[in-house]
Amino acid sequence: MSSSSPRENQLPDAPTGPSGIPIRTPKPAWLKVPLPGGEGYARLKGLTESLGLNTVCQEARCPNIGECWKGDHATMTLMVLGDECTRRCRFCAVKTVDRAAPPDPNEPAKVGQAIAALNLGYVVITSVDRDDLADGGSAHYAACIGKIRELAPRTVVETLIPDYQGDALATLMSARPDVLAHNVEVVDRLQRKIRDPRCSFERSLATLRGAKALDARVFTKSSLMVGLGESHAEIVESLERLRAADVDFLTLGQYLRPSENHAPVREYVSPERFAEYQRLGESLGFRYVASGPLVRSSYKAGEFFAARLVRERRAAGS
Repeated sequence: MSSSSPRENQLPDAPTGPSGIPIRTPKPAWLKVPLPGGEGYARLKGLTESLGLNTVCQEARCPNIGECWKGDHATMTLMVLGDECTRRCRFCAVKTVDRAAPPDPNEPAKVGQAIAALNLGYVVITSVDRDDLADGGSAHYAACIGKIRELAPRTVVETLIPDYQGDALATLMSARPDVLAHNVEVVDRLQRKIRDPRCSFERSLATLRGAKALDARVFTKSSLMVGLGESHAEIVESLERLRAADVDFLTLGQYLRPSENHAPVREYVSPERFAEYQRLGESLGFRYVASGPLVRSSYKAGEFFAARLVRERRAAGS
């Protein structure tokens, strides 16, 4: 892990006006998206609400929800273990508590039923962090995956997990997800400023390496946000360390501030620079790189690519 001085760990000051109030920089045109709507969006929204399911698409205010929830090839990210997180990251819109409500014992069945009803080809199952539970909620998480396997066996399952280690990671991996995702979120220097203090770049790498050690067949994936004050050299270092951990898929996207209480945006990164990051990732040997201002960890184009690899592997029986 790289070392840095206390001053280096500080975020640069946000631009301010004469009164000391931070200046709001208008979002560039490439970040503007139409409001979600249409028949497909309404159908998915209605079903998740009727089953009492949480989606990251809604909870995290994803800008791509209108695109991902429409048409015959809709994709969705379901959030299990409730909608209250025990960690306090400065970039995330999900509400935080010290102790969340107990997991819904019927949730695994609801998740399986929803995926079967929607006939989704690809689904991402993620969760809030549940440090208040002995196993971090990994057994409940694995039960959700098991129900999808039972009720929607053709669906490709990606799990976007907390930084599980040891027995918790082994429990999750016993459910055999097709893709195991865990996000480093930001470059190493910004970890303690942007993520909860219990998180770290190295701990995240250990989760990704551990998943491969438990199941060499699993595809692994991680994501990095930019626009928080990181340097180009730090981006390069982050990608090199992820690839050294044998991560298969990579996404890079623009950080967008959920509210005034969250970390400020330091820069709106241009589409041209995102294209540079994509070329860099591909040159390092990632199987797939999605890099763009509106790219998120759960990204439709990347999911299509991952689904193709998984189905090819299933067809080969390997």
